[in-house]
Amino acid sequence: MVPFAPGGSSGIVARLIAEKMTDALGQTVVVDNRAGAGGVIGTDSVVKSAPDGYTLMIGATSTMAANPSLYTKMNLDPPKDLTPITQVASGPFVLAVPASLPVRTVKELIALAKNKPGADQFRLFRSWLVPSAHGRAVQVDGEHRHRARALQRASDRHLADLVTGRIHIIFSDMAGLLPFVQSGQLRALGVTSAQRFSDLPDLPTLAEAGVPGYEATSWYGFLGPAGLPPDIVAKLNRELIKIVQNPAMKEKFASLGIEPVTGTPDEFGAYIRSEMAKWRAVVTAADIKVN
Repeated sequence: MVPFAPGGSSGIVARLIAEKMTDALGQTVVVDNRAGAGGVIGTDSVVKSAPDGYTLMIGATSTMAANPSLYTKMNLDPPKDLTPITQVASGPFVLAVPASLPVRTVKELIALAKNKPGADQFRLFRSWLVPSAHGRAVQVDGEHRHRARALQRASDRHLADLVTGRIHIIFSDMAGLLPFVQSGQLRALGVTSAQRFSDLPDLPTLAEAGVPGYEATSWYGFLGPAGLPPDIVAKLNRELIKIVQNPAMKEKFASLGIEPVTGTPDEFGAYIRSEMAKWRAVVTAADIKVN
């Protein structure tokens, strides 16, 4: 289960892995995109599925870490309501603008935003990027990614709006943006990771670009319904780790701007809880509410 529309990074990762899971398990693995409510609908369908090993989902930063605090009526606790199997990948978000926008650095973008007080996208950009009374820059990142989603339309199927200049600023995962950056249609200004991205070594981190302490990552992992039998969890964990650690898969991941990250089910569950705590602080500080 991919809780987003086809074409997004979660779906790309899921399909790459599903193909290999079919070979490893000797059974056809079908990817089902079930979009809606920021990933809530697809996630809920997995929560309510039978714990027999035949229904799994790919979870990500938004669905597993941010949504539990954003969608208060959902009342989701991923490590409790789902069975963590393993994280599979992680990568940075990217700040990008259309190639036609006359800025080449984050500082130039901030300066341009300050000179366009009447433009909503630039006005909101200042609140997203520049540290405020809420403190840490990651808190500002949470505000831009959720409160302004409708304005920014930061999804893969709307990248055309950025390329054509209909929208001017986007934070998105590397997988969706990299082809447009490499073709010259978009200009990347920075990555949100603590370290530079190896395929774009000249692209600074946002911390290096003038926003100290700014760090956020996009991650992916597999989960099943709560109560998944331990032997099934162990088998899936073992096979998924083999798949994502394969050199050919590592190469494919690198082309998407992500890298393999694996571990035990308990480690993945603990990581989700740490991410939930971080994003809960973001949502609370920015006073974001989604009904």
